[in-house]
Amino acid sequence: MVTKKSITAPIGRRVRYCLQIIALTTIAMISENSLSQSLPVKRLTAGMHVITAEVAASDATRTKGLMFRDKLETNHGMLFVFDQPNVQCFWMKNTKIALSIAFIKDDGVITNIADMEPMTETSHCSNAPVRYTLEMEQGWFTRHGITAGKAIGGL
Repeated sequence: MVTKKSITAPIGRRVRYCLQIIALTTIAMISENSLSQSLPVKRLTAGMHVITAEVAASDATRTKGLMFRDKLETNHGMLFVFDQPNVQCFWMKNTKIALSIAFIKDDGVITNIADMEPMTETSHCSNAPVRYTLEMEQGWFTRHGITAGKAIGGL
């Protein structure tokens, strides 16, 4: 004889399991969004242009960078801050947005700028030891007349 309890018990477990999966997925999505939104933001200048830059200053935030993002807002980017000047190299693994990167010395002067294609593992390195790098939408520096030798303010 089949009772109501024996039929509904497996269904109840499945429903609870599905709800747990939904809850965990929601928490993961909120956590991922919170990470990008919880980064400090700094206002930088490049000539007369104002940049809103999220600051990635820890190993974890520098490693993630702009990975998995679908877009950048106008005049927004990411400033990577390192403990000491060093030759810095970047690639675009898991990064969906085409970016340009400026390599910046302690005094704010740009050593070089590189364009980086999405989802590639090609290394783009600074020409000299730098403490900062600034990633912007690809072509941003060119469109605004920002070249090597010019300075980024507000670092």
